[in-house]
Amino acid sequence: MASFKIEGGHKLNGTITPQGAKNEVLQILCAVLLTPDRVVVNNVPDIIDVNKLIFILGELGVKVEKLSSNAYAFQADDINLEYLESADFKRDGSSLRGSIMIVGPLLARFGKGYIPRPGGDKIGRRRLDTHFEGFIRLGAKFRYNKEEYFYGVEADELQGTEMLLDEASVTGTANILMAAVLAKGETKIYNAACEPYIQQLSKMLNAMGAKISGVGSNLLVIEGVESLGGCEHTVLPDMIEIGSWIGVAVMTRSELTIKNVSWKDLGQIPSVFRKLGITLEKKGDDIYIPEQESYEIQNYIDGSVLTVADAPWPGFTPDLLSIVLVIATQAKGTVLIHQKMFESRLFFVDKLIDMGAKVILCDPHRATVIGHNFESQLKATKMTSPDIRAGISLLIAALSAKGTSIINNIEQIDRGYENIEARLKSIGAKIERIED
Repeated sequence: MASFKIEGGHKLNGTITPQGAKNEVLQILCAVLLTPDRVVVNNVPDIIDVNKLIFILGELGVKVEKLSSNAYAFQADDINLEYLESADFKRDGSSLRGSIMIVGPLLARFGKGYIPRPGGDKIGRRRLDTHFEGFIRLGAKFRYNKEEYFYGVEADELQGTEMLLDEASVTGTANILMAAVLAKGETKIYNAACEPYIQQLSKMLNAMGAKISGVGSNLLVIEGVESLGGCEHTVLPDMIEIGSWIGVAVMTRSELTIKNVSWKDLGQIPSVFRKLGITLEKKGDDIYIPEQESYEIQNYIDGSVLTVADAPWPGFTPDLLSIVLVIATQAKGTVLIHQKMFESRLFFVDKLIDMGAKVILCDPHRATVIGHNFESQLKATKMTSPDIRAGISLLIAALSAKGTSIINNIEQIDRGYENIEARLKSIGAKIERIED
């Protein structure tokens, strides 16, 4: 397993272009299974999770052509459904949570879809009920092999219906949406997720010939069609990576420009960072972060302590709460971080406490951070990345710390961030990859 060796305390400077959005592209790649025609996808990030899904598609029989470093063409005109019941698929699919989203397209087009219980980050329970309850509402039969943790849905024909999702699950909405576009009749999905990722998927499906209305709202209406054709689609910049680069700039007190961020799709992200006292300037479609020696957390107008909490879109994304928490360790003031959606995502704070941060873990969902205002620099340490988002947060902490830190299990970071070491070096970071 590889590690990062980071010499902290150096100011950085330069320009960064964010990668394509991981959470969008995993949906988009699954959607290529809905048509036998050629689909071109641009701005595909070169990261472990995306490459795993492309490998699975290839094993399914999808023709994969790499057009450039971040562009691919896919053609699913000769699918090998036997692979779905093979030992290889049970191994391959279980290592990637995003693989769950192949089930909806396969069910819609071929009448069956199977998936082993997916893996992914160790951030608490993330149940699959929303996905399968949606498929059942569309007329599929569900089966589950408890011994092999293997799920399956089958249907001779899917029938449009109305459904109210029990949670506004992004992957659940995407999966059901991809199944419904080829169902007979009209489907209405209430309490649908409306993240930019779902909006992008809907736009792509409509470009392929689907009839989806209500895009951007929590009520999606789908008029089923007989078949879909090919298209070309460009993935949005990754809002989570954009937030991560903001964290890098702020914690190292550096000047940084983040290019082509698609401001209109960032939602509350800029305003939440501004509530922490961070200066962000909009320059065209770029974010400019000037060098800041300090930043002060805003209290509420009645003087009470600011709470930053996650919520379904258009609320603040849970994937950036760990970044906010790290930034707060050097702010002036106090903030309560409330992670509502996952019960284990705050468990990395013990590493920050080891580095000298003042963080009180109230319970699995809440942490109070008392900022140092850079009067006491974080101290370097040796630590292990527990998941993608905590991993990048610890990396940001290490870049600001006094001394040399070691981060183990960096494969977790590589799952979500493209070529992070080289990109950090390009703006002056002292970071080295160590292979065991």
